[in-house]
Amino acid sequence: MGKVTNIKSRKSDHIRINLENDVRSSLTTGLERYQFIHRALPEIDLGEVDTSLSFFNKELSAPVLISSMTGGTSEAADINRKLAIAAQEARIAMGVGSQRVAIENNNQVKTFSIRKYAPDILLFANLGAVQLNYGYGPDECKRAVEMIDADALVLHLNALQEALQPEGDTNFRNLYTKIEEICKKLAKPVVVKEVGWGFSSQDAKLLMNAGVSAIDVAGAGGTSWSQVEMYRAEDDRQAQIASSFVNWGIPTSNAIRNVRNVSVDIPLIASGGIRNGVDIAKCIALGANLCGLASPLLKAAQVSAENTFDTIEIIMAEIRISMFSSGVKNLSGLDESVLFHIE
Repeated sequence: MGKVTNIKSRKSDHIRINLENDVRSSLTTGLERYQFIHRALPEIDLGEVDTSLSFFNKELSAPVLISSMTGGTSEAADINRKLAIAAQEARIAMGVGSQRVAIENNNQVKTFSIRKYAPDILLFANLGAVQLNYGYGPDECKRAVEMIDADALVLHLNALQEALQPEGDTNFRNLYTKIEEICKKLAKPVVVKEVGWGFSSQDAKLLMNAGVSAIDVAGAGGTSWSQVEMYRAEDDRQAQIASSFVNWGIPTSNAIRNVRNVSVDIPLIASGGIRNGVDIAKCIALGANLCGLASPLLKAAQVSAENTFDTIEIIMAEIRISMFSSGVKNLSGLDESVLFHIE
């Protein structure tokens, strides 16, 4: 039980630190360098603007994903419930946090069990990819998916975070072949995501060769998990090392382009520092298909499911107005032609 207790404690720390401290990266997303070409004469009706899309054969009302955040504690269970209720009402996608704690302790399954609150949403299961080097395999991945009746599995990559944790799992050797095995053996789509430091073109090529169904770039510019680990540090030495990585990573806008330079076809999720619907519209124009937010919705879920839904509705309105003011009726019309780059 010691390992499970440590994981639960770490998850509680992560929630508390994100809510109580400024853990933003010192880098920006790079999205501020892009502006929409304003159309004074858009020649469309705002009521005509359609933000709907299909992703993994699920119909969504907007390209919004409640990014993987939490699970494994009573507080996390309440947060996930509120997020799921809001996602169902808004008809958007949602992911849960790492389910490792529930794989290793069946008593924690209930903290992730949100399908009853959101029977129709696109739902992502989640495990750390590095666990494939610590005894996990297709069976554990299948259990994670079945545990929450998920539509797809997210394998997250967090090499830097693990390196900064005293208890970190740092053997990332030959993960490519392990991910490839999961892609071949799991009956559901496999998404690989970073946790806030982005993807290079080299990594995008590796993942596509491994057979992943989508990539979530999770670039720099939002929550810096090195800063989170700095606040969790057990001594000054650990804190100093973690603090040195506050400006580490590939900004979200660059990470989107890195993946799209490798493939124009692979489904791409943009996350990392996205704060509103204008950011989402920019990411879609740069080549993303779906966009994930975490921090704004975590804070809303601290209040209520209703507050979370209201926050999502504001974000969706911002997407629609961005499209309308750019003369774009649907998401397929959002591309780089409607943006200009500020040098």
